[in-house]
Amino acid sequence: MGCGVSVEETRNHEIETQLQQWDQEMHREFKLLLLGTGESGKSTLVKQMKILFLNGYTEEELRKFKPVIFNNCVSSMRTLCAACLHMRIPVAPGHEEAVTTFATDPALQNFSDPIPPEMAAQIKTLWADPGIRACFARSAEFQLLDCAQYYIENVDRLASADYVPTQDDVLRCRVKTTGIHELTFKDGNFTYRMVDVGGQRNERRKWLHCFQDVTAVLYVVALSEYDLRLYENDETNRMAESLRLFKEVSGLPWFRNSQIILFLNKRDTFEEKITHVPLTAGFPEYTGHNTFAEASEYIKTQFMNMDSSKKHIFTHIVCATDTKIVKQLFNDVKEIIISNAAHTTGGA
Repeated sequence: MGCGVSVEETRNHEIETQLQQWDQEMHREFKLLLLGTGESGKSTLVKQMKILFLNGYTEEELRKFKPVIFNNCVSSMRTLCAACLHMRIPVAPGHEEAVTTFATDPALQNFSDPIPPEMAAQIKTLWADPGIRACFARSAEFQLLDCAQYYIENVDRLASADYVPTQDDVLRCRVKTTGIHELTFKDGNFTYRMVDVGGQRNERRKWLHCFQDVTAVLYVVALSEYDLRLYENDETNRMAESLRLFKEVSGLPWFRNSQIILFLNKRDTFEEKITHVPLTAGFPEYTGHNTFAEASEYIKTQFMNMDSSKKHIFTHIVCATDTKIVKQLFNDVKEIIISNAAHTTGGA
């Protein structure tokens, strides 16, 4: 009888221990580290997590983005006008003064005030000017925000007295990420800590502080930047920089046990651009067709060839400003992370 009780107690203890282990695993925290070069769209993914898992933005929070949005809109037209003058592209008669004012007025350099109706009208007029549009078509030759067209074409709404930014407006606004930013959210029984760091060269020295206990590295690449140059170095191709950095990141010893997931972002911009800007603008050796499918597969292959980890790299093509696509993407990422966690802890 005593022996029987002892076996039963031992078995109960084993079951209790297993249940505690499962309970700990079911409530564990996953650290997701966003890496990539500047302008790749990392911060947009963080905003999407807030929308999807933290009830989005309150009206008060949305209003706080107004100065940044106003700045993005006005500075985009300022950049276009300055480039127009620099490249000596003629504009329609009567528009020369407005172009010069936008390009040279110091008051517009860091503009973040509400956009007056007369300025909005000027922006609309200039945007319709063939010279400005010709300049926009050559934007690979200078540094222009991705959101330029979106905000300029919505300038009437932005300039309205009762303007409150939409979530789409917030997703598209651009603020240079400096330092380290974290967002913690729950999905089911799991907690996720997403870490976003600045991608420009002078920010990367801070990355080392984030390398501990990383569950997955989410490496973000802007597909559409194959013909663009770095903000911090106008001689270096952005895609070439991203490839070089991916090779470096994938081989770091800190990530030996971390999943590496490659996000090929800005699908929408790439799909439009590849129809009129050949991939040879960034990959002179490319001999394939300039179609979305073939060109994106070629870029994906270049990154796979740069992988220093020799582990399986999961790849997703995404448009970070599309909430539905990002939700599906996160579900896929979650499966990868949980499956790998179960495997590494012996829970499978």
